[in-house]
Amino acid sequence: MATVSKSTLSLSAQERSLILWFDEVGIADIPVVGGKNASLGEMIQQLTPKGINVPTGFATTAYAYRYFIQSAGLEAKLRKLFADLDVEDVKNLRERGKKARSLLIHTPFPVELREAIATAYQSLCERYHAETDVAVRSSATAEDLPDASFAGQQETYLNVVGAEGVLAACHKCFASIFTDRAISYRHAKGFDHFSIALAVGVQKMVRSDLATSGVMFSIDTETGFKDAALITAAYGLGENVVQGSVNPDEYYVFKPTLKAGFRPIIDKKLGSKELKMIYDDGSKFTKNVSVSPSERGKFALSDEEILQLANWACLIEDHYSQVHGISTPMDIEWAKDGITNQLFIVQARPETVQSQKTGNVLRSYRLLLGNREWGIGNGEKSTHSPLPDSQSPLTLVTGRAIGEAISQGKARLILDVQKLDQFQAGEVLVTERTDPDWEPIMKRASAIVTNSGGRTCHAAIIARELGVPAIVGCGNATEILKPGQEVTISCAEGEEGKVYAGLLPFEVEEVPLENLPRTRTQILMNVGNPQEALSLSAIPNDGVGLARTEFIIANQIQIHPMALIHYDSLKDEFVKAKIADITSLYDEKPQYFVDKLAQGIGRIAAAFYPKPVIVRTSDFKSNEYANLLGGRQFEPHEENPMLGWRGAARYYDEGYREAFALECHAIKRVREDMGLTNVIPMIPFCRTPDEGRLVLAEMAKNGLKQGVNDLQVYVMCELPNNVIMAEEFAEVFDGFSIGSNDLTQLTLGLDRDSALVARLFDERSQGVKRMVKMAIEAAKKCDRKIGICGQAPSDYPEFAQFLVEQGIDSISLNPDSVLKTMLEVAKVESSNS
Repeated sequence: MATVSKSTLSLSAQERSLILWFDEVGIADIPVVGGKNASLGEMIQQLTPKGINVPTGFATTAYAYRYFIQSAGLEAKLRKLFADLDVEDVKNLRERGKKARSLLIHTPFPVELREAIATAYQSLCERYHAETDVAVRSSATAEDLPDASFAGQQETYLNVVGAEGVLAACHKCFASIFTDRAISYRHAKGFDHFSIALAVGVQKMVRSDLATSGVMFSIDTETGFKDAALITAAYGLGENVVQGSVNPDEYYVFKPTLKAGFRPIIDKKLGSKELKMIYDDGSKFTKNVSVSPSERGKFALSDEEILQLANWACLIEDHYSQVHGISTPMDIEWAKDGITNQLFIVQARPETVQSQKTGNVLRSYRLLLGNREWGIGNGEKSTHSPLPDSQSPLTLVTGRAIGEAISQGKARLILDVQKLDQFQAGEVLVTERTDPDWEPIMKRASAIVTNSGGRTCHAAIIARELGVPAIVGCGNATEILKPGQEVTISCAEGEEGKVYAGLLPFEVEEVPLENLPRTRTQILMNVGNPQEALSLSAIPNDGVGLARTEFIIANQIQIHPMALIHYDSLKDEFVKAKIADITSLYDEKPQYFVDKLAQGIGRIAAAFYPKPVIVRTSDFKSNEYANLLGGRQFEPHEENPMLGWRGAARYYDEGYREAFALECHAIKRVREDMGLTNVIPMIPFCRTPDEGRLVLAEMAKNGLKQGVNDLQVYVMCELPNNVIMAEEFAEVFDGFSIGSNDLTQLTLGLDRDSALVARLFDERSQGVKRMVKMAIEAAKKCDRKIGICGQAPSDYPEFAQFLVEQGIDSISLNPDSVLKTMLEVAKVESSNS
């Protein structure tokens, strides 16, 4: 560190500079000005011409740092201090770090360095105004590398004003090269403490204290899905989002159709955003204040701003991918200026977790709870015994799942950074939030649980990097979880992470993907939960054969569509108040239904794009519709809902056609506004071809005209009449999907939910197989696609073999059956060829 590798005489003029302006450096200058500053310079030079706003500033150089260390003779003292450093001993680490920082802080800057910083700051003041407010950020020469982020290891100071203030902040940044967390991180990554130099970036502040800020990734942070941009946003300066002090809004944008000019916001989640960091007029630079309930209750960004940021993420990712010669997903910090209302990019670095993973192994985790198995993937092995069916796991707290793993251990509650030495390896860390000072113990945790934070907070970023499951933003984990309590941390059940009481049995399965056979029969997937779609798309597949809108309506919308359309006429005041609360962002209540349904369908369609995604329109029965909020006022009582007012019969009926129109508007938005034309709507329980024509007429009335914009419409083949009149149905619809569950019940005349006759339910019965055979033959004769989306091929290999022998086009399976059935189908096809 103190010994410069080349003599000063052999250094270039740039390398001998104490100060360089951002527009004088680029990404090749990481050894000169550190990763953060080099990246800012790269963007100012290369991306501001493309419309990306980046605040300007200057950097102290690595030469300036080494000159400081060398001129004061500090290296020998530091080497002596670190001679017995033990990063695994928290007390030892803390003591050595404190002494090293003190040594640097109490050593004055050389006069030349002081003058260079003060002069550069004065130039900024001449450009903007006297006492210009700046951010002073550390930027190490081993930082923002594709395989090591070093994020947050050194210090940052916001709202610094005046030459003396800037000098003091720069001095503290130099000292922060020896923060406890930086020392520990360098050791873990194999970097020599004395080969790294520290540069400091001094950048004009963006007045996001008066607006919003956040973090965005050009890749999904949990699944590694590369075609989505994730944006988080909260009010005030961005430190709260980075540190995890707030639960921010989250937005997902689908990059491929965004680049084609569409508006594919496929998900929006409202964060609580309780605090915002603003400028402080006193002795401190910044302070946190509470956010008003009205601000908390609305999104921090408009759709236009979300799309602008996502476009910038694409431009930045594309540029850095070109620079590095390899796909380079990016981790980007942005801020909105509350005075000019302009958006700015204030930092960009390579994402260092998902982008480093290999895609040739599918690892899946699954809880084993009797016959009910939660999680994704395909697994047969387990060293644990499942819980009996009678035992349901007790969920203690929930939050945002980070990663997709399951872990367990004893809870260790730590609320004070001074008590980190109490932590034992293998425990579950439970705390309010983490910052870089916590990293020495985070790497020894079996899992991490925090009260606050979102997907881009410090705890989330470090947990991903360490491969440790974490649940953030739980709200009350430190109150609910008790010291020493045995808990299981599950991040394998979608976006919601769950902390269960006790050490629950689970399994881990790894499936190599290199040599999987490709089948002539298309292998599709049944998907209900949009939150799992990005994960599920990693399983080899040919698309989605059944996307169930019922899951989206029941779990994410929760309200009967007619109750939204006729909100003012609702009779139950309690229900009305509850709907008002859920839809508080919407003056036009029906728009809530369209938005949520479009986002749910859009997320599934994006996950599998451009493969086909067959979306079944709602197929609740009247008793199930009645259970939705406000539903009882609009639903009849039926003795046998299974055979009553369901599917196609509702869509053109006066009692539901307004609600079906909302479903059509949602699908239209996905296909036309989001550009996801791989969506194929499918009509369930259509009793006659004439009924099919009535439904198509309703769809056309609502902007979904068959054949326009390549729109195909499929029909479920689940009634004996669908089989008997298959050729007539083929004149109306573009394809069929056999629903083997209902077709079996109606062919055999039984209710499989009745314990008295359930034993007779079997898709392999000769009558059902003849029905399936007839349907496939008729579809082939009429040149129509036909697949199956029932459970039978998953459960019975011999039924899958039967389907392949009949020449079915596709088999759609539950996710955990895809790989198993793919191998079975390949075997059958091989033996038949």
